[in-house]
Amino acid sequence: MQLSGLIQKMHTHLNKGVAQYQLPIGDKLLSMNDLVGEQITLSFNHVIRCSHCGKKTNKSYSQGYCYPCSQKLACCDLCIMKPETCHHHLGTCREPQWGLDNCFSPHVVYLANSSGIKVGITRKGNIPSRWIDQGAISALPILEVDTRLKSGELEMALKQYVNDKTNWRKMLKNEVSPVDLLATKNELLGNIQNTINTTGAQILNNEVLAINYPVVEYPSKITSLNFDKTPVITGVLKGIKAQYLILDSGVINIRKFGAYDIKLTY
Repeated sequence: MQLSGLIQKMHTHLNKGVAQYQLPIGDKLLSMNDLVGEQITLSFNHVIRCSHCGKKTNKSYSQGYCYPCSQKLACCDLCIMKPETCHHHLGTCREPQWGLDNCFSPHVVYLANSSGIKVGITRKGNIPSRWIDQGAISALPILEVDTRLKSGELEMALKQYVNDKTNWRKMLKNEVSPVDLLATKNELLGNIQNTINTTGAQILNNEVLAINYPVVEYPSKITSLNFDKTPVITGVLKGIKAQYLILDSGVINIRKFGAYDIKLTY
């Protein structure tokens, strides 16, 4: 069978502890879990269309936008990557209403184990998709605040004691050791009590969530695939983790190629 159209990052949710993936392609949502173990081919049609304005663009910016949109949309601003730099209160937000809708809503600070313990933040409504997108095998919400800026301030305080990055190669090879997120939480919160007080953060008492992935074989060596360099990618789909398809020919980060026009044959 074949499906064609613009792709976006895969939709994710949990079902009985296993990450479920659906690939938006054109106007369809394709269950990728059903294709694990099957031969698939992804062909880039050499067309990229901005996810916002729909215009053709020679290069994708901010995972799916043309350059002008990447410069004017609030969702592409630097403060999305660095929430502690939120500038809405200064009156300089690119889209003030978008900022109110997205940055002035409950945000959660969490610990996750994707390639070791890391700290991160997400909107409360993005749980557990955010953790699946990072390939975490376990995660624990630890604090909740009412704005993105406050969550960024808490993350900055915690980064003094724990990493905020994932080693994507280790994550994809499943070179991840179990860790005690609850014990780490208790240790870390004692170190940032002043920031907790100033942000008015609520300490959460959630249980650790375990996440399994639809993978039949993890790669021992990582070969990264790229539509710009290899427009036709084919192989047996060995699994899916984070936003990566793991093929016997290499791995490809679907999120990186949002707004690419792809033909998928399976």
